[in-house]
Amino acid sequence: MKKLIAWVEIPTVNFERAVAFYCAVLELELEALDFGSEKMACFPSGEGAIIFAPGFIPSSDGVLVSFDTGTGLDSTLERILQHGGKIVIPKTKIQAENRGWFAVFSDCEGNKLGLYGDQ
Repeated sequence: MKKLIAWVEIPTVNFERAVAFYCAVLELELEALDFGSEKMACFPSGEGAIIFAPGFIPSSDGVLVSFDTGTGLDSTLERILQHGGKIVIPKTKIQAENRGWFAVFSDCEGNKLGLYGDQ
């Protein structure tokens, strides 16, 4: 089956701060693109971007998007705290068999996102 989620945009108020946060937390290099009234920093695998644009407002309510951390859930949670994020739901075992662990965090902009990992 193909990936069900095609594209996700994470809104920002302070674009540069948000890009730095996600680069540090996810250990990625994101290229910032400036289109005048809109700025984007796309994820390297093409599934979404950090975005600054009119009408895009960070929120802790609504849809929850989760990142796959593989075996790095603990270290990812540490980096979130080091870079100004907050843990909303700590690392928690998923009760369904062979489903791993999850956590929920708030980024530096106030968006609420999730993490999934194998341990």
